Amino acid sequence: MFKALVVEKDDSGYRTSLQFIDEAQLPEGDVAIQVSWSTLNYKDGLAITGKGPVVRKFPLTPGIDMAGTVIESSHSRWKEGDKVLLNGWGVGESHSGCLAQKARVKGDWLVPLPDKFSERQAMSIGTAGYTAMLCVMALEKHGIKPTDGEILVTGANGGVGSIAIILLKKMGYTVIASTGRLEEGAHLKSLGAAGIIDRKELSEPGRPLGKERWSGVVDSVGSTTLANACSTTKYGGAIAACGLAGGADLPVTVMPFILRGITLYGIDSVMAPLERRIEAWKRLAELLDISKLESNTTEVSLEEAIAVSAKLLEGKVRGRVVVDVNR
Repeated sequence: MFKALVVEKDDSGYRTSLQFIDEAQLPEGDVAIQVSWSTLNYKDGLAITGKGPVVRKFPLTPGIDMAGTVIESSHSRWKEGDKVLLNGWGVGESHSGCLAQKARVKGDWLVPLPDKFSERQAMSIGTAGYTAMLCVMALEKHGIKPTDGEILVTGANGGVGSIAIILLKKMGYTVIASTGRLEEGAHLKSLGAAGIIDRKELSEPGRPLGKERWSGVVDSVGSTTLANACSTTKYGGAIAACGLAGGADLPVTVMPFILRGITLYGIDSVMAPLERRIEAWKRLAELLDISKLESNTTEVSLEEAIAVSAKLLEGKVRGRVVVDVNR
C-alpha cells in the first residue's frame, strides 16, 4: 500500500482526497517508480479542484510531474536504481499520475535526472521550468539576441514566468515582467527582471497595432494579454505562447503578422518529442541559477497539496510548489 491523491467523480460530485492505494491498482507501464518529489502546476490545480476538464477518467491520481528512482523495469533504457524525471505525456490526465508515492509509466516517457539537480530541485523546475526553457529556446532559435531589445514575460509570478526570467537574465536579455501582484516586484527583480509592469496594461483591450516595444515575448496568459503582446512586438519579433491562465481566446487581428512580420510560436510541453525534452533539460542544467530556486519555491505535503491547488488557481502562490509525497 502507498499514499496517493485520488480524484473521483460520481453522483455525489467531484472530489479529491488522500488515500492508501494497493500496488495492484497501478496503471499499465513497463517502468515502476518510487516517487521522491512531485509538484503542482496550473493543470494540476485544475485537475484537483475540478475547475477544468483535465481528468479524463475516474478514479485517477493527478500529478503531471515527478522525480524518483526506478524500482522495476522491463524497458531497455532503464534499470533499477536509475534516477528519472517525467513531465506530461497525459500522466495525471488519462493515466494515473505522480502525486503519489509510487507510479507506473511507459519508459519512453522518462528522461534521466541531470546530475546537477537533486530530485527536489528538479521538481522546483518541473513542467513549468521545462516549458519556460522550451519558450526561451524558441525565441533563441528565431534569432532574437540580447541586443535586439526587451523581452516581455507575462504571468511573471507563476512557475513558467518566474523561471523564464531567471533563464533570460542568465543569457543576457533585458526582461520586463508583467504581473498583477506588484507587491512581488522586489522578488521578480531578484530573479532578474529589469522592470515591472502592471498586468492591467496588457489585460485590457488594445489597438490592433500598438507601439513597438518587445523583441520577444514569453506568454503563459493567453487571451487579451497575448493579443496585446502581439500588437506591441517589434518588426520581425516573436512570441512563445504556452498557457491560458487568462483565457483560451485570442482577440487579435492579422495586422501584427502581415505588417510587422512577427511570429507566434505555440509551445507544447506535454507531447514534445524525447530529443527536445533532453535538450531542454540539458540547457536548464547549463543555465539555471540553482541559488534562485529556493526563494521561488514553496514545499507542501500530499495532503496540503489539495488546499494549495485552489490558491494556485487564484494566483496567490509565488513561483513553484514542490510536493514531498513522503510526508
